[in-house]
Amino acid sequence: MPFDDLISEYLRGPQLLRDAIQGMTPAQLDAAPVPGKWSTRQLICHIADFEPIYADRMKRIVAEDKPKMMSGDPDQFAAKLAYPTRDLNVELELIDVCRKHVASILKALPEEAFQRAGIHSADGEITLETLLRRITRHIPHHAQFIAEKRKALGPA
Repeated sequence: MPFDDLISEYLRGPQLLRDAIQGMTPAQLDAAPVPGKWSTRQLICHIADFEPIYADRMKRIVAEDKPKMMSGDPDQFAAKLAYPTRDLNVELELIDVCRKHVASILKALPEEAFQRAGIHSADGEITLETLLRRITRHIPHHAQFIAEKRKALGPA
């Protein structure tokens, strides 16, 4: 199936994230060495917050006809959802479980299902394929910022 490679890449995301933070101390995870950028803990919490949102969006596109999907403000989530005190092991597990759950659904779909669409409040009509590509890139995108933070922090 044409989407097998994309689904495999999607499933590799959680390990990429774990690898990116391997060996970081709690102080390093909470540090924000790059002005105007979130800490590594905040990045992981952000990813964990949006995994279930994307899972819901993708499942609704599969199950419903042109479902409406609301946008979310990552800065509001960061400000109000207890990012400083959240357990990163729980966050990482949530990311992993969400992806495994959704991948099991995606693997069972016929190719044409990836062209089903929903209506996003900010982006308009969006296909399942587009959502999958976006969320698949989400962790690699943030892993680059984690590498930038690690470099700015210097050796452990």
